[in-house]
Order: sequence, then C-alpha cells, then structure tokens
Amino acid sequence: MKTISVDLRERILTTYDQGEETRAAVARRFQVSVGMVKKLLQQRRRIGDLRPQHHRSGSKPRIVASHRQQLRTLLARKPDLTLKELRAATGLNCTLPAIHYVLVKLGLTHKKRHSAPANKTVPTSGKPGGRGGGSNPALIRPGSSSLMNRRQKPT
Repeated sequence: MKTISVDLRERILTTYDQGEETRAAVARRFQVSVGMVKKLLQQRRRIGDLRPQHHRSGSKPRIVASHRQQLRTLLARKPDLTLKELRAATGLNCTLPAIHYVLVKLGLTHKKRHSAPANKTVPTSGKPGGRGGGSNPALIRPGSSSLMNRRQKPT
C-alpha cells in the first residue's frame, strides 16, 4: 500500500478537528480507510508528528550487537559449533536461519569441518588408449609395427 502524503494527512486531521464530520465521513471524503483516520489521530496524540513512521514497522531484531559479539567469540574458540549449539550457547529465542543470516553478514562460517584431512582421489584405471603412446600415429617409427613387438603364437 502506498504511503499518503503529509499534506493529505494534515487535511484529513483538519477536517476531523472541525467537528462537522465523523471518522467514517472523513474517510469517505478523502478516499482512505476509517482505520487510517484512526491511526493518524493516535499518531498525533502519541508522538505529535504526522510523518510516516516506516522505521518503526516490522518486528524488532532479536539478535542485537551483544549477541553478534558473543557469536564471534564462540566461533573463535570453537569454529565447528552447529547452529543449534550457537543458539543454545547464546540463549537466543530465534530460528536457526536467523542465526545463519547474521553469521553471513558478519562474514563468519559455521560449517562443521572434518578433523582429518580429506582423502585424495586417485583414478583407479588408466586413460583410454593404454600406455606407450600407441594411440598417436605420429609417435610410431616408420617400418615398425606394434604387432612386431608382441610375441606371436604359433598357428
């Protein structure tokens, strides 16, 4: 939903303050909801300002600066802690993805590491064509044949 201008907010409240119309009538006149008129009246009474309060919207972050520092310290001591272990150690009441996103923003990793180095992968069979370069015709000497080098069975 689009934010209404400060000018329109002021006109809505001025019209209501004149006392000639109800909230519903003011809402119809300016083509806004009755809830919007009520919200503007409450906002003016509470904080005295009519400007949009976007910075106040949404839920408050559960992982604050002190938690972030605690996560850094825990991972510096023991880098292979799982997200569940981090949540338990910090006493946070949030989801595991929330901790993951904070770690990403901090540039930290939480991935478990194996205690032993990974095994090297070695091919178990040779390359196609065998050894000796016999598959490349440019490497065969003139007058020699790969059949001559083999023992022939008597027929």
